[in-house]
Amino acid sequence: PKTVDNFVGLAEKNFYDGILFHRVVPGFVIQAGDPKTKDEALKGQWGTGGESIYGGDFIDELFPNTKSFQIGYAKGVLAMANRGPNTNTSQFFICLEDLGLPKSYTMFGKVTEGMDVVMKIAATPLNGSTPREPVIIKSMTVKKKS
Repeated sequence: PKTVDNFVGLAEKNFYDGILFHRVVPGFVIQAGDPKTKDEALKGQWGTGGESIYGGDFIDELFPNTKSFQIGYAKGVLAMANRGPNTNTSQFFICLEDLGLPKSYTMFGKVTEGMDVVMKIAATPLNGSTPREPVIIKSMTVKKKS
C-alpha cells in the first residue's frame, strides 16, 4: 500500500514526466524513476537519485502471503529499485523475463498492456547499460479500476 500510494502520488504530481530509462539490461530489467536523469550534466550520478511522497526513503513491503510475493519477479512485474533494505523512493524496474531474484524488492504492479513497448526499450542500442539515445517517459497517467 505505501509503495502503490507513492507511485500513484508521484505520477499524479507529474514527477515521472521527462524522466529517462537510465538502465537497460537485456533479458533482465529496464529501470527508471531517477529525477537526476532530467539533467545530462548529472549523467555520472544517474541511478542514485530518488524522491518519495513521504519526504525520504520508505520501507519495503514484502509479505510472503500475498499473491505477488508468491509469484515473484515474473515477466512484466513492476518492482521498486533501491539501495538496500528499506530505501525505496521513486526508482522502479520492470522484469523482462521470469527472474529468480531473491524476494527483497517490493513488487507492486504488472504490465498488462504495452509489453511490446517494454521489449522495444529492452532492445534499444546501449552504451554499457544506458540507452545511446534517450528513452523518455513523456507522461504517466494512472488509471484506477472502477
